[in-house]
Amino acid sequence: MKSFTQHTGIVAPLDRSNVDTDQIIPKQFLKRIERTGFGQFLFFDWRFEPDGKEKPDFVLNQPAFRDASILVGRQNFGNGSSREHAVWALDDYGIRCVIAESFADIFYNNCSKNGVLPVVLTTEEVELLHQNVAAKEGYRLTIDLENLTVTDGASFSASFSMDEFRRQCFLQGLDHIALTLQHEDKIAAFEAARGS
Repeated sequence: MKSFTQHTGIVAPLDRSNVDTDQIIPKQFLKRIERTGFGQFLFFDWRFEPDGKEKPDFVLNQPAFRDASILVGRQNFGNGSSREHAVWALDDYGIRCVIAESFADIFYNNCSKNGVLPVVLTTEEVELLHQNVAAKEGYRLTIDLENLTVTDGASFSASFSMDEFRRQCFLQGLDHIALTLQHEDKIAAFEAARGS
């Protein structure tokens, strides 16, 4: 997976609680066998009319947020099924970080395995971010994983926490396969000693 140390990007507000994985990537798009190509289907039912035209009122269809790489939600982001495709869709679309008051456990873990940084902030901090986005076009944040901070370089600054193992995996770009391959010499030695 891609490493994450520090990222600065435009913030898009998804002012909804309980955003579920069925809305992040609907079931009809789960037939693909690769991890890429899902971004075009992200929030499909919210982004598009039945005839395929964009819904102009949906945040990611608005010109100010088309290049957003940071998404700010509310409570219980990513609840629902355990599909990793939801994180693949966010990543493929270009979302590098999701900030919310809370995440569904499985979604949070899937983010950690696929390089999309989940950041938990307080209800008050998330509310302030929504207000800042509404007040300033092109609102940007910098997420610094090394120092565990979120800041806009002006009036907003917050700290967040993450367990150290998960943080190191993000910083080094290590998913479970890459973690296993760090022990490739020991695996090869075991296989050689085991014989055929």
